[in-house]
Amino acid sequence: MPNLIKDNIQKTSNNSSRTIKKLLKQRSLVVVFSLLLTGLGASITSIFFKTGIYFINNWRLALLDQFPSIAVLPIFGALGGAIAGYLIKNIAPAAKGSGVSQIMGFLRHKKVPMNIKVGLVKLISGIIAIGSGFPLGPEGPSVQMGGSVAWQMAKLLKAPTAFRRVIVAAGGGAGIAAVFSAPLGGFIYAIEELLNSARPVILLLVVITTFIADSSADIIQALGLDPKAGGFDFNLGFLIQKEYDPSVFFLPIDFIYLVLLGIIIGMFAELYSRFVLFMQNLGKKWYKNKFVLKISICGLILGSIYSCLPSTFHNLDELQKIIAEQNTSIGIALLAVLVLFITTGLAAASGAPGGLFYPMLTLGGAIGLIMGNWVEIATGHAPSTYIFAGMGAFVAGCSRTPITAMFLAFALTKNLLIMKPVLISCIASFLIARAFNEESIYERQIQIELED
Repeated sequence: MPNLIKDNIQKTSNNSSRTIKKLLKQRSLVVVFSLLLTGLGASITSIFFKTGIYFINNWRLALLDQFPSIAVLPIFGALGGAIAGYLIKNIAPAAKGSGVSQIMGFLRHKKVPMNIKVGLVKLISGIIAIGSGFPLGPEGPSVQMGGSVAWQMAKLLKAPTAFRRVIVAAGGGAGIAAVFSAPLGGFIYAIEELLNSARPVILLLVVITTFIADSSADIIQALGLDPKAGGFDFNLGFLIQKEYDPSVFFLPIDFIYLVLLGIIIGMFAELYSRFVLFMQNLGKKWYKNKFVLKISICGLILGSIYSCLPSTFHNLDELQKIIAEQNTSIGIALLAVLVLFITTGLAAASGAPGGLFYPMLTLGGAIGLIMGNWVEIATGHAPSTYIFAGMGAFVAGCSRTPITAMFLAFALTKNLLIMKPVLISCIASFLIARAFNEESIYERQIQIELED
C-alpha cells in the first residue's frame, strides 16, 4: 500500500510539473501573485499565531505569580480546551489535530477541507489551546494555516488544480519557514515530507514561497508584532537571528558518539510515536464524538499534572532554553523527558490544535543533555553538539525527514559547523526508526485524524 501511494504521488508530481510549466508560459502573473500572497499569508498567520500564544501564556504566568498553580493551571487548561474545542466542532472540524497530517492527507487525495475558514479557526483555537498550557508547538498549525491560505489564494486566482496542490505544499513549507525562521528547513520539508518530489519547476516554486514567507515574517515582526523577533532592523536590514549560541567543536571521535546517540534516539522516537498514536486511538475509542468534552478533560488533566511540577515546567519555552543552554540539572532533564513524553501524547489524544515538532525538539535536546553527561562520566569526553544533535535526531526519527530535522536544529544556532554532527545523528536515528516502521508519525496519523 505505501508503494502504491508513492507511485500515485509520483504520477501526480509529473502531471503537476507539466501543468505548471504550461501555466508559467500562459499565465505567469497568476503564478507570481499566488507565490507572493501565499508567502505573505503564511508569514502573517504564523506571526499572529506565535504572538497570540505569547500574550495568553504571559497572562497565565502572571496569574501564577498571584495564585497557587493548582488554582490556575487546571482551570486554564479545562477552559482553554473547552473554548478551542467548541470553535473547532461548531465552525471547522478540519481544524483539529496537528495540522501536518491534514495537509499530507489533502496531498494524498483525501477529502480535507482547505479554505480560509479552516485556517482562521486553526489560528484562534490553537492560540487558545497552546496558550492555556497544552504542551504543543505552533509549527503544525502553521503548516495547515499556510496550506489553507495557499489553497484559497490559488482558488481566487483560478489556478489549475494541479498547481493548487503544489502551492498548498509550498504554503505548508512556508508555515515552517515563518515559525522557525528557517527558509531552507521549510523548503526541504515541503519537498521531503509533503510532496516527495524533486522536479526542478516544483523546487523553484516551493523555494520562492518559503523564502518570501521567511523574509516577510522578519520584516513584519520588526513592526513589533512578535516581542521576541530580531530578524530584521529598519536601519541595518536583515540580521542573523540566533535562538542559541553554543560553543561548538567537532572531533573525529565524536562521529562514533553521535551515531550511538542517533541509534538510541531513533528507538526512543519510534516508541514515542507509537505512544502518541496509541493515545489518539484510545481518545477516539473512549470519547467518540464528544470532542469538546474530551479536550476539556485533557486540558484539566494536563493543568493538574503541570501544577504539581516545578515552576520551570510552567513555561515550555523556558524549559527548552535551559536545556539548550545546559543551564539545568540532569534530574530536571530526566523529568522533562518523562513529563513531555506523557503529556504531549495526552495533548495529541485530545485533538488539540498544536504541533509536535516543538516538544520533539525539547525532548531530543533533553535526551542529548542526559546522554552527554553519561558519556562524559564514562569516557571523560562528550561532544559539545549532543544537545542540538539530539533535537534533530528526535525530529528525524519521528517524522522520517533527516534533512529537514538537520535544518531545523541548525536554524536555532545559525552555526554552520553544527550541521555535520547534527546530520550524523539525524541519519542514524532515521535509519533505526525506519527499520521499525517505514511510515512517519504523521503518515500514521492520517488514518486516525481524517477517518472522521
